[in-house]
Amino acid sequence: MTPSSQTKQLPRSRRTFLQQSAVAVAGASCLPAVTHASSQDSAESLVKVLYESLKPEQRSKVCYDWNHRDKKRGLLRTRVSANWQINDQEVDGDFYTADQQHLIRQIFEGIVAPEWHANFDKQLEDDCGGFGIEQSVAIFGQPGEGKFEFVLTGRHMTLRCDGNSAENVAFGGPIFYGHAPTGGDEEADHRGNVFWQQAVEANKVYQMLDGKQRKAAEVARSPRESQVGFAGAKGKLTGIPITELSSDQREQMQKTLEKLVEPFRQSDREEALQCLKTQGGLDACHLSFFTDRDLGKDRVWDNWRLEGPAFVWHFRGAPHVHVWVNVADSPKVKLNA
Repeated sequence: MTPSSQTKQLPRSRRTFLQQSAVAVAGASCLPAVTHASSQDSAESLVKVLYESLKPEQRSKVCYDWNHRDKKRGLLRTRVSANWQINDQEVDGDFYTADQQHLIRQIFEGIVAPEWHANFDKQLEDDCGGFGIEQSVAIFGQPGEGKFEFVLTGRHMTLRCDGNSAENVAFGGPIFYGHAPTGGDEEADHRGNVFWQQAVEANKVYQMLDGKQRKAAEVARSPRESQVGFAGAKGKLTGIPITELSSDQREQMQKTLEKLVEPFRQSDREEALQCLKTQGGLDACHLSFFTDRDLGKDRVWDNWRLEGPAFVWHFRGAPHVHVWVNVADSPKVKLNA
């Protein structure tokens, strides 16, 4: 689904942020005149502005040491989940000023590719009522003084920006995105789901496979969706090796990979693809189509996975879309370690 196919009415919270932006630019003595975030470096720059705008009592609740560990969650900076808030300070609540809320929105827009803003806004409106609602953010380290990372969490969202502070990983660490436009179980066509086109591209690969290849690609049981730790170079991967695809099949696989990274800013796309290249590219990966949850029994596979030594892109489309992503340049990187 393209941004032009979305509803023309902006989500409530998005309208609020746009209305607040005029106040933020005109009335805030502590903030620069911030306009639409467009450069690949703008998200990190705005994290620094946000950090400097926080009062000590705010920092004590949303800012953490780089290696802060939570008793229940482990290394908090690298945690990823389908539905969570990294702290209790809701973006759309009273904790942040209007200026700070506007900056958080700008950071988000800097992380996401501009052509995908409308899609993410639809996801947020459907899943939690709009941007900032039931969402929270955290800053690890000190922007401008060495390593730092910004993490945005909520229902069907864990996104990050780190200015390449987090070594060896793409996207600043594992991320998550998803969508449930119907509120729960979806029909086989996933009507209205902004991420379903990614599965459509992957299934085009499946449709091109011959009988022997399909037998290799089909896997009877889906793994636990959050199982996105790295298998390593000697790990046992399910599905069909990409090396066993023909040239036209590999071309479609490349299109699928491009569709996967499409929602994110250019610098993150490039970093993810470079990490994959370091491992050996798509040739080091396997593609699995899981046959145990086939909505509509149409053999258009809702659950599938592209996986390499240090690359996991797990797409769970049944009962609705959850996508777990973990990409690094080395399998030695541990998940939430």
